This record gives sequence, structure tokens and C-alpha cells, in this order.
Amino acid sequence: MKIAFYSTKPYDRIYFEPMSKEYDIKIHFFEVPCNEETIPLAKGHDAVCIFVNDYLNAQMIRELKEMDCKAILLRSAGYNHVDIRTAAECEIPVLRVPSYSPEAVAEFAMALLLTVNRHTHRAYTRTRDFNMNINGFMGIDLYGKTAGVVGTGKIGQAMIRILQGFGMKIVAYDPYPNSNLDIEYASIEEVFQRADVITLHCPSTRETKHIVQAKTIELMKDGVYLINTSRGDLIRTEDLIEGLLQKKFGGVGLDVYDEEGGVFYEDRSNDIMEDPNLARLLSFPNVLVTSHMGFFTKEAVHAIAEVTLKNADAVQKGLPLENVV
Repeated sequence: MKIAFYSTKPYDRIYFEPMSKEYDIKIHFFEVPCNEETIPLAKGHDAVCIFVNDYLNAQMIRELKEMDCKAILLRSAGYNHVDIRTAAECEIPVLRVPSYSPEAVAEFAMALLLTVNRHTHRAYTRTRDFNMNINGFMGIDLYGKTAGVVGTGKIGQAMIRILQGFGMKIVAYDPYPNSNLDIEYASIEEVFQRADVITLHCPSTRETKHIVQAKTIELMKDGVYLINTSRGDLIRTEDLIEGLLQKKFGGVGLDVYDEEGGVFYEDRSNDIMEDPNLARLLSFPNVLVTSHMGFFTKEAVHAIAEVTLKNADAVQKGLPLENVV
């Protein structure tokens, strides 16, 4: 099997190249993202492999059908960047990595919370200039506070265990409550009203898009902390900025952003920031934005490579497809 591998980074080669030989799979690594202009690179390949900021719309998938593409391999759990309906019509299976390391993402979400709460990132830059003043760095005790967890899948459950380790009370929302979890479930409105910390761990769907927006921000406590390591479009950025201007939030940690494509994972340090919303977010002292790196541990990247190649191997051998969307 030949795979057209888009949005290649150095760490992808480190994990995918040696492992691909075990499955008799040949990978052509392309550093460019997958889009309308680059989809012709897939010609002559049996499958395409894409990452979170690539996309495959209806027209692109039809082009893949004409190229006799046999599979779309996702290096992610989410699949909102692929037109699933068109893929089904073209009989091209879309295979994802449903679980690579829930703990990696949950641990990073907790790192964001601790950082924006206790200002360790700002303290680091201040002390490097031998400025030992701690004014402006006061945080809150997490112990005894209420954490609102939106989404109690594997990542949400991992986050709950961490939060409980900090002595926090848990109130959660999920349209499909897990009866095996010893936690309190409530409506999304009640979660937003009661929580001192809100952490998002749900997929991007029609129902969850802009779950955080002006009306729901009004429900939140003053000084609330908001963490998002899931998908950028869970938050309406303009409304978040307005809430920040009104000093609604104690701190905000974002590992994802609605318009992150073409920016995240790239070095834009010499470019003029063309996105006014992202520029505005980066200007707030109580906001920390990271580049969609919650997954980025050795264990997680190894698991992503392993599951992706197992998915490809199942296609080439005609085996049952366990991770089909």
C-alpha cells in the first residue's frame, strides 16, 4: 500500500517510517497541508493520511474516488474536517484514531489551568529579567472548588481523575451520562452556573458548536476559569473576547482555536498577524494560547502511528475495519 501523508512534521517521520516497514506500507511524506491545491499529490496512492488542520471537502473526496483511493486515514480522533457523507457515497472508508492517550490531553488541560491560575508562564519571563516582583500573580486555591467538565468520554474521565486528585468537586455535562462514574451530572446551563473552572472535552458537532457564547458566558461566575483542549469552534471567539474585556474570566487556557488552520504548527514569527481575533486573544495577560499540542507526548504519537498503520493494514488485507467513522 502507498500512502500520501500530508502535513508532515519531523516527529511524524521518526515514528511512522520505521513502523511502516513492519506493515509493508510505503509512505510518501508531504510537508504541505491537504487542500484543494494539493489533493493531486494523492494520485498514484492507495490512501491519504491527514491531520487535524487538513481538510477533505466533497469535491476533494470525489477526486480521490477518481484516483481509486481506497481509504482516508486520520491521525486524530476527531473527523469534523472530512465530509463523511460524501466519503460514504464514494465508498471510501474514513478511519480514525479513537483513543491514543487520553491522559496526555487531560494532563495538558490541567497544565493550562495551573499556568493561567498561578501565572507561572509570566513569572518565568519576569524573573529572567531579575524582576522578582509578584504583583499581579495572585491565583486561587483549586482545592474545594467546583470543576465543570463538559464531555465525559475517555479524555473527560482522565481529567476528572486529575481534578479529583486536587480535591475539586465535579459537576459534569454529557448528553450520554456514564452511570459508572461516581460524579454528579447536570444540564449544561447548571454546569456553567456552578463551576469555578470549566474544561471542555467534547467533540465538534452541530450541537456543541459555540457551546460557549454570549448567552452561556452570562451564566458563568465572575472570575471563572475556562480551558479548551478539544476543538476551537466550541467557543465563539468574538463573545469570548467580549467576556474578557468585561473581566468575566479569571483565566483562559486555549490549546485550540476556531481559525487555527494555516497558523498552528507553523512558524509565523516573522509574519504580520492577519487574524484580529487571535491577535486580540494573545494580548490579554490572563489568556494562554498554545498550538494544539495537548496530544504531544512520546506515548501518544507512538500510539497514533501504530493505530493509523493498523488501520491502513486492515484496508490492504481486507480485514474488518474497527475504527471506521
